[in-house]
Amino acid sequence: MKPIPLNDETRALAESLVWFEPPAEALADPVRFMAYAFARTTHEQMKILRAYVSEDDWKDALDNAPPGIIDPRSWAYWQSRAGRYPAPPLPTRQFR
Repeated sequence: MKPIPLNDETRALAESLVWFEPPAEALADPVRFMAYAFARTTHEQMKILRAYVSEDDWKDALDNAPPGIIDPRSWAYWQSRAGRYPAPPLPTRQFR
């Protein structure tokens, strides 16, 4: 997935969605950032974010989402929006 640029719009999104770390750090891992967006974004916020994320990148973020961020309801919704019904299983943590 290509990087999401840091600008006024994305900074505001990062501060809202990943409030516990600086925006530059939150946006440094776009797949992880998108996972938080899938779990917490509003419709208006996602419209802004989609201006920076292509359809392929959006699906790549779903395919590689880290476990433990996206709740089951959001997972099912975004998978459905990607044309995947029924949704594949949620990502799980692997313990070694």
